[in-house]
Amino acid sequence: MKSPLSASVWLRIIVWSIFLVGGLLLSLYLDRVLFPEHSVSPFRHLISGVIGAWLLWLVLRIARNTGRTLAHFGRKGTLPRLETNRLVTAGPYGCMRHPMHLGLMLFPLAVALLAGSPAFIFIVAPLEAAIMAMLVLTLEEREAIHKFGAAYLDYRRRVPAFTLRPACLRQLLGPAPGSANHPD
Repeated sequence: MKSPLSASVWLRIIVWSIFLVGGLLLSLYLDRVLFPEHSVSPFRHLISGVIGAWLLWLVLRIARNTGRTLAHFGRKGTLPRLETNRLVTAGPYGCMRHPMHLGLMLFPLAVALLAGSPAFIFIVAPLEAAIMAMLVLTLEEREAIHKFGAAYLDYRRRVPAFTLRPACLRQLLGPAPGSANHPD
């Protein structure tokens, strides 16, 4: 039976899984090698755990909001979940091209803070975020150009890939289209 998801979506899911599980395992090893004196004090881990839980909440909110935006504006006809056939330039996509990926790049850091691993927090999570940004700016961009052509090239000229502008972050974290609180 053929999967309803494209090979590209499956590849992304696999890469993220490898990053998270592999990053955690690598970090446990690096913690023993680089930080042998490190013992997680309950107080320090409580602080990193609370920050990690808050960051994970942000990541999930961003994923939910951008997913709803894509579902609301990005599909015409019947398509599998996670697939689009329309270029979305509304909501947070109006001020950055990859708002979902901005949120997903914070996911390893959230897991690292929850785990309380210094190697994961300071080495592996930033490295994974940098690799993901590189993949988005190369592979994801190429795929979008192939899919949407000149419209995407024009969009790319006008809108940055990522931004931390407060107005854009408010759109990213605010109510998504289709939610009860969104002013549709």
